[in-house]
Amino acid sequence: MKQTPSRRFPSRLTRPDHLLFLRVAERHWPAADRVLPRLSRSANHGLLWFGTAAGMWALGSPRARRAAARGVASLALASATVNTLAKRSVRRQRPVLDAVPVMRRLARQPITTSFPSGHAASAAAFAVGAALESRRWGAALAPVAASVAFSRVYTGVHYPSDVLVGAALGAGAAYAVRGLVPSRIQLPPPARPRTGAPALPDGKGLFVVVNPGSGVQPQLTDPIRQLRAILPDAEVILYEPEAGPLSDVLAEAARNAAETGGALGVCGGDGTVNAAATAALHHRVPLAVLPGGTFNHFAVDLGAETVQDTCAAVASGSAVRVDVGRVRPDAGIGTSREPTYFLNTFSIGSYPDLVRLRERWSPRIGGPAASLLGVLHVLHTARPVEAEVNGRRRAMWLLFAGNGSYRSVGIAPVRRYDLADGLLDLRIAHGGRFARIRLLAAALTGVLKRSPVYAAARPERVHISGVPEGAHMAFDGEVRPAPGSFLIDKEKEALTVYRPVLD
Repeated sequence: MKQTPSRRFPSRLTRPDHLLFLRVAERHWPAADRVLPRLSRSANHGLLWFGTAAGMWALGSPRARRAAARGVASLALASATVNTLAKRSVRRQRPVLDAVPVMRRLARQPITTSFPSGHAASAAAFAVGAALESRRWGAALAPVAASVAFSRVYTGVHYPSDVLVGAALGAGAAYAVRGLVPSRIQLPPPARPRTGAPALPDGKGLFVVVNPGSGVQPQLTDPIRQLRAILPDAEVILYEPEAGPLSDVLAEAARNAAETGGALGVCGGDGTVNAAATAALHHRVPLAVLPGGTFNHFAVDLGAETVQDTCAAVASGSAVRVDVGRVRPDAGIGTSREPTYFLNTFSIGSYPDLVRLRERWSPRIGGPAASLLGVLHVLHTARPVEAEVNGRRRAMWLLFAGNGSYRSVGIAPVRRYDLADGLLDLRIAHGGRFARIRLLAAALTGVLKRSPVYAAARPERVHISGVPEGAHMAFDGEVRPAPGSFLIDKEKEALTVYRPVLD
């Protein structure tokens, strides 16, 4: 049947579009009549993709979680672009449904304009976004995304060009997100210095301390079972609080590793890995980090995202040297000269309060909810800390020092690609009138680097003094009272760590 050309669309473009739409409407696919309308409805408001992302996140694989997060971010950008700009710019009418069989039609017809397809944009954005982080997930999601896009023509709510342009916008949104936050496969392997480490093909000489209290996250199977299957001769020590301080257990394991010419292994969260690094430094043995915590920041930045990754590196002797951050208190009455080490981050100000609240509330309400409530509580109750930074007095909501340069989204440090760059990633959120609101506004508008309430630098060391009594410091998820005066610097390339071959 003849259809009226859509407003703002030249007839030479709409005529082929209408013909293809009619051919799809006239074609009969028995199986599709039941599947595609349901699939199309399931993608309303992105519910299909949010559910898929939740399932990917629940798997526990770091790569699956990154793919899910990138897919959702890409979907959000695509949806905002299509619904706020594209549809309002081109007000194309929906197709006439006369030629579409009744059983294919959606029970509730869309009321928005036709061009472009929001469903196709969201589907392409999620699938392409996930693919930019994990090609396997992209391959798995591509048929579903293509089916959702085609279902919009099949059910008669879009012309083919609506779907094609929507899919192109969705893919573009995924690449735009990657431009802001580069994916792992996009960036070249980091130039970390390789070093020699014992190759332990069956794990003999590897002493692994496992801390169940770190919130071990099973990656499809139990990490200890994976370790014993790949490195059967490794000695696994399951830490129990009754055995004494964790530091003592790690020190004994490191001592045994040094005597046998082996290595120290650790499975736990960032705090446990920090304690193991201290023991490995003291006894001069290599460290094998098996991801077993909630976030595994150091293991992920190292490239050891799974137990299999670390075991393969231990078996082959693949290792690198990494920097270790160090907090050295100034000499004073009652002050220890022993340094505090950190592999990831150090901070004073609001963040230590957040860590303490999260640790207190997470056993009752879970980690994510505790983190969210902790942020809200800290934003409402926190007060700036006054101290001298390299001799200059400052009021600060936060002083952050990273062990190496981080790539960031706004003020939030996200990922390191070189763990031996010799630098600290120093960031300061200043106090002052409406400082929190101004900081948030600067982060959201992309002018953070020019904001007077934010400062960043890449020094090799920084001296902090005049810290008020009762202030706390946080490092690698641990919280302790902060010294009144201290130096933050690094022991460059001090720790040997097993790392899988990435390049």
